[in-house]
Amino acid sequence: MSQPYQINTVRTPGRRAQTAAPRGGVRSRINIPFVVTCALLVVYGLVVVYSAVSADADYSFSRQIGGVVAGIVVMVLIARFDYRRLSDYTTVFLIINVVLILSPHLPVIGVTTMGATSWINVGIQLQPGEFAKITVILLDASIMARYNGRLDDPREYLKALGLMLVPFLCIMTQPDLGTGLVYLFIAAVALVVGGANRKFLLYTLAIGVGLVVLVFVVDEAIKGATGDYVLLKTYQRNRLLVFLDQSGSASTDQGYNLQQAKIAIGSGGLFGRGYLQGSQHTLGILPEAPTDFIFCVLAEEFGFMGALALLALYIALVVEGFQIAAASSDSFGMLVVMCIVGMWLFQILENIGMDCGLMPITGIPLPFMSYGSSFMVVNFALLGFMSSVWAHSKQNSRKAGYAVTR
Repeated sequence: MSQPYQINTVRTPGRRAQTAAPRGGVRSRINIPFVVTCALLVVYGLVVVYSAVSADADYSFSRQIGGVVAGIVVMVLIARFDYRRLSDYTTVFLIINVVLILSPHLPVIGVTTMGATSWINVGIQLQPGEFAKITVILLDASIMARYNGRLDDPREYLKALGLMLVPFLCIMTQPDLGTGLVYLFIAAVALVVGGANRKFLLYTLAIGVGLVVLVFVVDEAIKGATGDYVLLKTYQRNRLLVFLDQSGSASTDQGYNLQQAKIAIGSGGLFGRGYLQGSQHTLGILPEAPTDFIFCVLAEEFGFMGALALLALYIALVVEGFQIAAASSDSFGMLVVMCIVGMWLFQILENIGMDCGLMPITGIPLPFMSYGSSFMVVNFALLGFMSSVWAHSKQNSRKAGYAVTR
């Protein structure tokens, strides 16, 4: 069994032995391609969001700018922090997750919008479940890092899986299925990358699919007996039904949203209608344009080439994330980065896929593009953790005078 990388204070050729870490930890090293890719994504997102919110008085572009500025500050602070100090705080992360996700249920600060109690009002409105994505990643990574890349004990697997399911169960009390699916995907990435036995993973997947089918069957039975659905909200069922039968879906709100999203994407053509010229959102036809359907705004105004440019930036971000994970000095750092990249991949595929009718409609935002100050701060915080892993990577540890051993 291979052991995780560790940073040792061992003399390296051509350098004096060091008995303590340099001031501020291992010397910071900037991954230039990573920084450039992130900067381009953020700027592109601001350009598209400005167009999306310009025709909707319910959204504020200045608030989006504020989220970016706050996010940059958070990113810099986290990037200068040694992430390895967090690897043993599994219990703390679990408690923070429960407190954050359940906080909207508090009677004084909790806010219910669109049928979900997902927000708190503390002078400004925040979505704790969004911030919990950070601690969910740290929780799942710290759990799997203990097993050094191999988890074959069924009791340990059930223990790890049970801890990872706690945030999902908490978020479903709001209920917020979209964010819950993100939590589940983060857990799946941690289990796969962390070395969980493949047989255990297949059993878990089969049980999960079976439970989903059971929920629908039981809910139909309850509907027949009581006249109303209990386990799933009506809009949640409609989202799945729209995905399964798009031909006759326009009669529901979700069906209408999907039809307008397709029209917006198709009307963009090759090069788009031009900046600020998209009729679907400027006329208020496309619902939730700055958030759930921001990709439609981009596709309508910049066309296929604009969408292709966005996908190229996402591919570059993912590839650079894999490189940072591969360079990590320990398994915890590798798992943190892979969970971040996996989460972004899921959000990208789900958001763009639902706009095109290839995935069920959910409230999952598009990384660095969708409107939301909380969302932007969280994304920048995750960039900070990736930068911290890179700054303390094997290569940079050697440059700082440390030997990296197994």
